[in-house]
Amino acid sequence: MGFRIGVVGATGAVGRNMVEVLEKSDVVVSELRLFASERSAGQTIMFKGSEVRVEVLTEKAMREGFDYLLFSAGADVSRKYAPIAADVGTTVIDNSSAFRMVPEIPLVVPEINGKLLKGYSGIVANPNCSTIQMVLALYRVHDRYQLHEIFVSTYQAVSGAGHKAIVEYERQLTGDMTHNVFPRQIAHNVIPLIGDLKNDISQEEWKMINETRKILNSQSISVFPTTVRVPVRIGHSESVIARTLFPIMSKEDLIETIASGEDVVIHDDIITPLEIAGDDDTHVSRIRLFDAHTFGLWVVADNLRVGAATNAVRILKLHSQLNCASSTESEIEVAEVERR
Repeated sequence: MGFRIGVVGATGAVGRNMVEVLEKSDVVVSELRLFASERSAGQTIMFKGSEVRVEVLTEKAMREGFDYLLFSAGADVSRKYAPIAADVGTTVIDNSSAFRMVPEIPLVVPEINGKLLKGYSGIVANPNCSTIQMVLALYRVHDRYQLHEIFVSTYQAVSGAGHKAIVEYERQLTGDMTHNVFPRQIAHNVIPLIGDLKNDISQEEWKMINETRKILNSQSISVFPTTVRVPVRIGHSESVIARTLFPIMSKEDLIETIASGEDVVIHDDIITPLEIAGDDDTHVSRIRLFDAHTFGLWVVADNLRVGAATNAVRILKLHSQLNCASSTESEIEVAEVERR
């Protein structure tokens, strides 16, 4: 017996990745429904050898009741439709910023705080793409040495701004340098601003500050981000300098600690976004220990997968394992989560 699952925003870049990640996962899907705006309705997307037709998103459809709905259609759509679905018992995994900082709604990276899913029903928030890969690279260090300060500069791919951003970037590569999505030309350029400014800090930077604290369950961590858009199609990169309260024993111990994180891969050589597109791991290289309390990292991940679709499907899998008695792996997964 499988799950009734729906994807809202199925024709977008993240939505299509959600369908692909679901298809390659071991999640048993008895029925898949795809939803989008009227403009995209009627399109078909392949899933396990069959064409699934995209339906118009309506309140009626959200009231039908699903086991899980994956939302990736923007904050306004989520605010309108996600509560409707949650009210009839559907577990909603929302990729937008709409619910991330609502105190009673869990903001989940399964490898870090998946235990919050046990016994929970309703809306689950999927964190921002740049936040997810950073905390995955750092959470084991926080567990052992307690992070005190994080200084991060991001190098974020155009796909993080959606399909229209990709189209604008590719058009500029052909010589048409007009821009509507980004505040400046992005081809052959970098733009040191993502989102509107509030108190000199951009929307994307506020996300990294607030979400990091919530995921790591520590309001004492100081986060100092600079978020930058770069002319890369897929894959966010981050330069991270972090400081700990307790002294790190050695560089070798630091590497072992980071490598102990789930779905984290350490590289002796440099790693770039071009090499990790389509991958589901967070990749770390250029590990440096400056002093006993200060270290540096280069972190790269596929923003459409690790930063969105893959994390959402991992939330779905873990939630089902923790809360569905029919899962044959439930007891094993519960023990693993409680051990973390």
